[in-house]
Amino acid sequence: MIRPVVMLPAPVLSTRAEEVTAFGAESRALADDLLDTMRASAHSVGIAAPQIGVGLRAFALDVTGHKKADSCHGEVVLFNPEVVLATGRDVGREGCMSVPDLTGDVARRTHVVVRGLDPDGVERVLECNAFEARAVQHEIDHLDGHLFLDRVVAADRVFPRRVYR
Repeated sequence: MIRPVVMLPAPVLSTRAEEVTAFGAESRALADDLLDTMRASAHSVGIAAPQIGVGLRAFALDVTGHKKADSCHGEVVLFNPEVVLATGRDVGREGCMSVPDLTGDVARRTHVVVRGLDPDGVERVLECNAFEARAVQHEIDHLDGHLFLDRVVAADRVFPRRVYR
């Protein structure tokens, strides 16, 4: 089910999401909703549960076909993700469905290893670089109650979003 995307300044976006402790029909339904909502937005490569109003640690991601992607795991849903290794650093432009009118330059790690659980509670470990690593960190930030606006490299590095026609 496609869910409405929560917009800034909704409190759920600035609150640390809770760990998921039970896996089954509810976690699979949340995963389906995250994927459906992400797919419904033409330029989205990821969405976190707080962005659909759910205060749980889960996100969906898919960088397939993105011109800046190197690693690509296809559609992924991770619950309780944690970065276990992070190296490199790069500054890049980010946007967010919950902050639709702005973009900003954010410093992120260029290579991450992230561990989490799939919708059935089975552990997954992903090694990501380049754009996929940036997207993973962006989504985990949502789970910690942060937006890209909290991470911009300088106040003058926030920009009005371009309108694509």
